[in-house]
Amino acid sequence: MPIERINYWGNPHIGIYMFTNDRITIVPTNIEEKIVPIIANVLKTRIVKTTIGGMNIIGVLVVGNNKGILLPRFIRDDELRTIKEVFDGNIEIVKSRYTALGNICLVNDNAALLHPDTFEELKGIVKDVLEVDTVEKGTIAGISTVGSAAYVTNKGGLVHPDANDAEINFLSNLFGVRFDIATVNFGIGFIKSGLVANTHGVLVGDKTTGPEILRISQILGDE
Repeated sequence: MPIERINYWGNPHIGIYMFTNDRITIVPTNIEEKIVPIIANVLKTRIVKTTIGGMNIIGVLVVGNNKGILLPRFIRDDELRTIKEVFDGNIEIVKSRYTALGNICLVNDNAALLHPDTFEELKGIVKDVLEVDTVEKGTIAGISTVGSAAYVTNKGGLVHPDANDAEINFLSNLFGVRFDIATVNFGIGFIKSGLVANTHGVLVGDKTTGPEILRISQILGDE
């Protein structure tokens, strides 16, 4: 599985600015052109350039899997059209006060885990639009923003190093893939901030060390 280090205008926290599944990768319109071919080659997806509500923090605001994508209520019509032109799966605007969807939801094609405070409001739309079998609520290592504290694909899952064995086992059973602890960008436990991955490949922030890359590769499916 290919793994490459990149940054977003010198910022290694690439997961804040990008979203991917196995079909499309959404990146900011101002992304440096020189890294677009790297993203496309590693993730093997079509690239969509847009903003979300005029903002570049796409990874914070968007959540989804191969079946669907959820977008915050303030997305503009032109931005929505841009995504719909490339992605033919389910697309839904979440009309909720919760807008940091990428931080409050952890999802792959099998299941979803939601921030406890959002569960009652969002569980139905997550289950229906993303077509997952199970939606649960919970925290990871005491962190409610579960989408920031872990990352999961259909091959494996990475989780904050403060997660305990019971939490790791719970996540593995819920999502149907092996989870284990990891860090990005030289010791950061908020995995999502420094990683963009699907079943084809992995992008990490350019501060991520060799040992961190090796561990990520082993967990997400080294080929």
